[in-house]
Amino acid sequence: MALSKLERRARVRRRIRRKVHGTSLKPRLSVFRSNRQIYAQLIDDINGVTLLSACSREKEVASKTGIKKTEQASLVGKLLASKCREKGISEVVFDRGGYQYHGRVKSLADGAREGGLKF
Repeated sequence: MALSKLERRARVRRRIRRKVHGTSLKPRLSVFRSNRQIYAQLIDDINGVTLLSACSREKEVASKTGIKKTEQASLVGKLLASKCREKGISEVVFDRGGYQYHGRVKSLADGAREGGLKF
């Protein structure tokens, strides 16, 4: 029996999470991508706490109308990187959340790197 797209992504996600763990010094940058929006959050897995987050619904990104979703994802990455600088976080572990490292996910990662995050 063939797996559905969600079941397949869940398997890949579990496989990634076996290897990727975030700490307070080097948190996990988790990505969630819906059809319209993209969300990113920094997670400390040891304490089970979300340190900070950014998404395409925030006014800095949402106010820019007429841009493509990949450009929007890049802006979210830069916004997240600027929030990280304010909190003193410079290194993260990237968790693509079971999505292919392509398109919007790659664009978010590149935007975060441009903003100064290392991973």
